[in-house]
Amino acid sequence: MLRTAVLGYGLAGRVFHARLIEAEPRMTVSHVVTADPGRAAQAAADLPRARVVSSAEELWRLADELDVVVVATSNPSHLPLALRALELGKPTVVDKPMTLDAADAEHLCRAASVPLSVFHNRRWDSDTLAARELLDRGVLGEVFRLEARFARFRPQVLDRWREDAASGGGVLLDLGTHVVDQALHLLGPAIEVYAEVDVRRTGGHADDDCFLALTHATGARSHLWTSMAAPVNGPRLLMQGIRAGWVKDDLDGQEDALRAGAAMDDEPAGRLYDADGVHDLPSPRGRWGDYYALFAAAVLDGGPVPVDPEDAVTVLRVLEAARRSAAQRRVVSLS
Repeated sequence: MLRTAVLGYGLAGRVFHARLIEAEPRMTVSHVVTADPGRAAQAAADLPRARVVSSAEELWRLADELDVVVVATSNPSHLPLALRALELGKPTVVDKPMTLDAADAEHLCRAASVPLSVFHNRRWDSDTLAARELLDRGVLGEVFRLEARFARFRPQVLDRWREDAASGGGVLLDLGTHVVDQALHLLGPAIEVYAEVDVRRTGGHADDDCFLALTHATGARSHLWTSMAAPVNGPRLLMQGIRAGWVKDDLDGQEDALRAGAAMDDEPAGRLYDADGVHDLPSPRGRWGDYYALFAAAVLDGGPVPVDPEDAVTVLRVLEAARRSAAQRRVVSLS
């Protein structure tokens, strides 16, 4: 049983990490770090066997009680907290984005002598799993275009770090990390990036509406949208191939189920378009729990980590190229 410390007990720490860790038979949340009294009380209620401490410094003094560290705090703190965990020899999971920039992410990779992975959990979304299966089976033929959208309508700017660029916030680093990782995971490396990165909402302090166009090494193109200011949304994921096209309209339901502490409903079907017409294709249920099953196997059995940290470095390079593209209004080469 891997004794796991979760640093941070906001949405990510409580809903995404703690609940998935507790569902994995070979792991348990043994410690929670939060300085917020309300979140500390919530952690104590949710995890009565876990020890709740108020600072990372206090946790490091208890290092002998830990087997794994999960960093689920605000973006700027990912690097120092993960570095310290690795220095102590603790296998470490870092929530996305891995760090604020690719150089820091590379530094973190070089510091790792134990398993290190990044929580790109959306690889186990229903739409990504369905798309991967279609690609592996060659159903679509050569895929020349992918469209992915991760957009929300939250017209009021909130007073929180996620909406403050100076604190590492903004939709490009937040939702953009997911759609870029999805595009690279499905279609392979990108060689060029064009982007539009904007602040649309009144009173906004960080980018809240972004579009990225990636050209992949295969010649395929990805068009990616992220937004906090989108009253109308399009399909979650769409792929166009020489023989057929496929579309999945709805965002995976795992987040809502985890928030509610409820069982997953069946996923709505996707649609396949080919020369014979339109066909509903059943969608697999998402499997975020696979992430921690694979991480436990990496630590205990020497298997591969669920997400190679070098993949997270590559995602950050694409996001940095997107910022340069938007600022300079030009296509940026990644070669």
